[in-house]
Amino acid sequence: MTIRAHAGIALLTLGGLALGIATGDAAAPDAVVAQLLVRELVGVPGKEVTMETVEYPPGGKSPPHRHHAQVFVYVIEGSLRMQVQGSSPVTLGPGGTFYESPDDVHVVSENSSQTRPARFLVVMIKDRVTAAAAGPSGVQRRADR
Repeated sequence: MTIRAHAGIALLTLGGLALGIATGDAAAPDAVVAQLLVRELVGVPGKEVTMETVEYPPGGKSPPHRHHAQVFVYVIEGSLRMQVQGSSPVTLGPGGTFYESPDDVHVVSENSSQTRPARFLVVMIKDRVTAAAAGPSGVQRRADR
């Protein structure tokens, strides 16, 4: 492969990562995310609730990001290190919980173990995304914009 081809692949990879962070898709490249539920929040126009599980492999993590949502995390198995900007990091085991406000920047989200996976449930309350709110590039925008 030529240097130009390697540079092109690197650029596409970085662009995809930047797009993922900008749109709130902050899963680590090796994280397994399973969407379980997406429902309009009854009685709260323009809002939805989502539920998903995330599994980080040993040593897995995500880059700093913001969800623009109220985020509730429940650890199912393993050990997670979590931190929002301006707060101290916390280490959570099974049954542990974590909260992010819509304004928080999630600076640390990682599996504390180098040998065992970590799995957690994520519930988010956020602005509903509609097909009409998707821009020409297919990037989804929040319904209130």
